[in-house]
Amino acid sequence: MPLAVFTKNSEPRLGKVFDAGLIDLSVAAPSLPQTVVAFLEGGAEARAVYNAITPESGPLIPLSDVVLQAPVPRPEKYLAIGMNYADHGDEARKLGIDVPQYQLWFNKQVSCINDPFGDVVLPKVSEKLDYEVELAIVIGKTCRSVSESDAASVVGGYMVANDVSARDWQLRTGTMTLGKSFDTHGPIGPWLTLPDEIENPHDLNLRTLVNGELRQNGNTRDLIHSLWQQISYLSQVMTLKPGDILATGTPSGVGVAMDPPQFLQVGDVVRVEIDGLGHLENRVVADR
Repeated sequence: MPLAVFTKNSEPRLGKVFDAGLIDLSVAAPSLPQTVVAFLEGGAEARAVYNAITPESGPLIPLSDVVLQAPVPRPEKYLAIGMNYADHGDEARKLGIDVPQYQLWFNKQVSCINDPFGDVVLPKVSEKLDYEVELAIVIGKTCRSVSESDAASVVGGYMVANDVSARDWQLRTGTMTLGKSFDTHGPIGPWLTLPDEIENPHDLNLRTLVNGELRQNGNTRDLIHSLWQQISYLSQVMTLKPGDILATGTPSGVGVAMDPPQFLQVGDVVRVEIDGLGHLENRVVADR
């Protein structure tokens, strides 16, 4: 069952999520680490304690009684790949953007990370706010030079991500970091789904709805570079560490590519969801 970070009139805590609610791990298993990154670093020993927790291990707290928070609020790295679905690449070509031959990676600065149901700010300096539903990988162990065949073994879990993008800032330069890194523009969650709960991460439906209107509807089977290829490629360059986040690409249907373009406005509610992983829902609010 998924691992959540939550608050209930106190500091953030870890919880194990069940259908009827979650169990506070600080009560049911006080020996466990108290952050997701520390839990991942705990390896098999921490996982064995976690697996032993059942709905009978402690009082179940209804999800409606807690506030879910970003599972990994301060990763060392938050990396995202561009144009990794063929249909999204077709959208890019229509906008005059070349589709790269190799994997195209950029940083989302970690200060952009937002809670799964937190507000997303429309910056005063941007008029082209957009959404991107993505499957996010969370790295589970320190690794470098990982082969594709071994890549699955370094995954700590999966999340839903919304790669919120200020397109005017993104497209004005050759690098995308600034347009991808505004404060609040990195909602993640709603929890960390552990790898053995996902039978095939290359066959997950993912969707975006804006005010209830379906905008994106894709499947991870259509990734150009597979999850394992992405991990292997990045790890040739840098050491990946527990808690590092990799956003693996978005399918077609983004607002900038619509005719006419449809950018997010104050008051819009964006829901991004992936089957088996849950959903994020964020309201767009004005900058202060």
